[in-house]
Amino acid sequence: MDDQLKNTLLRAVHAGADVLRHYFEGTFEVHSKDSLNNLVTEVDQKAENVIIEVIKSDFPEHFILSEEVGELSTSSNYKWVIDPIDGTVNFAHSIPICCISIGLEKDGLLMMGAVFNPFMNELFFAEKGKGATLNNKPLSVSKNANLESACLVTGFPYRWVDVGTDPISVFERFIRLGLPVRRLGSAALDLCWVAAGRFDGFWEYNLNPWDIAAGYLIVEEAGGRITNFNGDPYSIYDKQTLATNGNIHDQMLLVIKNG
Repeated sequence: MDDQLKNTLLRAVHAGADVLRHYFEGTFEVHSKDSLNNLVTEVDQKAENVIIEVIKSDFPEHFILSEEVGELSTSSNYKWVIDPIDGTVNFAHSIPICCISIGLEKDGLLMMGAVFNPFMNELFFAEKGKGATLNNKPLSVSKNANLESACLVTGFPYRWVDVGTDPISVFERFIRLGLPVRRLGSAALDLCWVAAGRFDGFWEYNLNPWDIAAGYLIVEEAGGRITNFNGDPYSIYDKQTLATNGNIHDQMLLVIKNG
């Protein structure tokens, strides 16, 4: 069964990638959602359609949670959590830092995830208890144990009113420490790049389950740690995300919580 699920997952991310490649740097419709720069394109919807078609052709009874269509609810204990384009703003501006992200839950626990950036030809994959890979090569988080020498990545919510705090104040505390902090515009890739050891840590407010489901498992299976901002065990339905190599996790929590 696991092999069949993995095969479906990989076919689904590749099907979505074919749509992204076809439209990249082309002409397509772009609309705003709940705020001016929270975008959705017709490509998001086309990619989502082909991804769901692949999954439903193999597992028609499975639950689907996807960014654009919402919930396609069933009584199945399997749930596919889909972001057809993570980094839609980047995609809409022909910036090749975007990806397809698909996680698979069983009984509420992430068991498998894939994140594919077709423009860099990087396919991240993880299966619970079996490690994480990048293009079939094992992934491992960085060994860095000192926040002072860390390279970090973050993102900012489109609607700050929903956050309940000021993300800029936390960002300022990190940069006042003299740390390099990047903003790529794709939370799924941020998480995967932590898993790959490119970044030592990532934090962000107000993410959605489809942004982080696959990346969450990839970080954990690469040896990293992911919690909310209280340091509590993480759920993809949390609105506070801190993912690190594990070594600098508590140091980052102190900065986030206490300044």
